[in-house]
Amino acid sequence: MRVAIAEDGALFREGLVLLLEAAGHEVAGCFEDGESLVAAVATDPVDVAILDIRMPPGPNGGLVAAERVRALRPGVGLLLLSHYAETHYLMRVLEIGAERIGYRLKERVAGVQVLGDTLDRIVAGEIVIEPVLARRLVQGGSQSDSPLSGLSERETDVLRLMAEGRANNAIAKELYISPKAVEKNIASIFTKLGLPGDATVHHRRVLAVLAYLQAQRIDGSVR
Repeated sequence: MRVAIAEDGALFREGLVLLLEAAGHEVAGCFEDGESLVAAVATDPVDVAILDIRMPPGPNGGLVAAERVRALRPGVGLLLLSHYAETHYLMRVLEIGAERIGYRLKERVAGVQVLGDTLDRIVAGEIVIEPVLARRLVQGGSQSDSPLSGLSERETDVLRLMAEGRANNAIAKELYISPKAVEKNIASIFTKLGLPGDATVHHRRVLAVLAYLQAQRIDGSVR
């Protein structure tokens, strides 16, 4: 796939280029700030744009640039990177979109396999959330007044993995259960969270993730 990079740290930027080229991807552009990437993507679309959240211009320039890329090129996948797993960053990412987008820690994508898997899932239309943040959100959402309080332990595990962007087969493998059992748990999650039955399965998965993220924003239980 063709990838554009915006990262103000020279060492990490060059590292990403090496990883992408080692995986057989084409680096269509490599920039030190978000504005340069936006200008390039406007005239030369790519499959995915990788952006550092905290870079010029401004303290969260990557998020601003990602919003502009999504407005200009809705079909371009977005991967936002940071040294920190922060809930407020995730909420901003989800405000940009809930498809073809990801938020991961820099240290976690510093390998060909993980970076490649993340990009493949984003291009396939998925949302990819850093696992440690997904776990923190689900665990924090177990308060008695949370919409998630009615979920069983197994349903909570399934929801956590859904939040990471895992497909049903991957969830089944992780939890050592059958794909059919995963489907039953997901159906139960949809019911308990009161999600509309006439939405597509993919859309309901996104709504399920957004439901507990919204719960965290309201009760402030996650920092």
